[in-house]
Amino acid sequence: MNIDLKKSIDGLQDFYILSAKGLLGVVRRPFYFRDFIDQMDYAGAGSLLIVCLVSLFIGMALSLQLAAELSVMGLKMYTGKVVGISIIREIGPVAAALVYSGRVGAGMASELGLMILGHQVDSLRVFGVDPIKKLVTPRILSSIIMLPALTLIGDAASLLGAYYIAVFVSHQSGYVYWTSIQNELTFQNVFSGAFKPFVFGFIISAISCYKGLSTRGGAVGLRRSTTSAVVLSIVMIIIADFVLTRILLYALGFSV
Repeated sequence: MNIDLKKSIDGLQDFYILSAKGLLGVVRRPFYFRDFIDQMDYAGAGSLLIVCLVSLFIGMALSLQLAAELSVMGLKMYTGKVVGISIIREIGPVAAALVYSGRVGAGMASELGLMILGHQVDSLRVFGVDPIKKLVTPRILSSIIMLPALTLIGDAASLLGAYYIAVFVSHQSGYVYWTSIQNELTFQNVFSGAFKPFVFGFIISAISCYKGLSTRGGAVGLRRSTTSAVVLSIVMIIIADFVLTRILLYALGFSV
């Protein structure tokens, strides 16, 4: 038990050191722009379609469920208001982060794990290249940039999907729907929904890189590290979402 506890503490320490060095590498030379652009392309353009599809159907399902419930109380005109708040502040950032962790996070962990097993990371050290600066920093920076962008696009797709259900299925007024959405685009709501993806992007990339670089034991170890990266990222996203929601509600003056 003491050995397991010591191993857990050592692993947590290594994770914090890796995350800090990877983040600080953004302002230290040399700058690997080509690696950064490649990671942005993989993380952003490669994830765009699946984020849009998932967000679109989440918005449609949410609008359909809300319209059914609110119509019983004669409050169907508030569908746009509730959908707007839910997607912009909560569902949009979390949904995009979960999709991102399943696709990009798993890819990062498996790619770095294969580099560890193929001794490519050791080769970088032999040539005097800092593996964290070259491998971790571009992935962290690209995630911090691309996940908020994907979240913004995903929110738009969700609102369009909700609009289709509200207008063409529930026969509501499109003008009332978009007016309700516009009224919810306050600083508090937008800031809350825009701040979370930056934190989620850092969490996903840091965990995935750490798990990938910790790969040991051949193909079985690679499978274990990749699975662990995705599962741990999902758990930490949910926990971080709760913590950030509580902090932002207090900081932005919302009463709970």
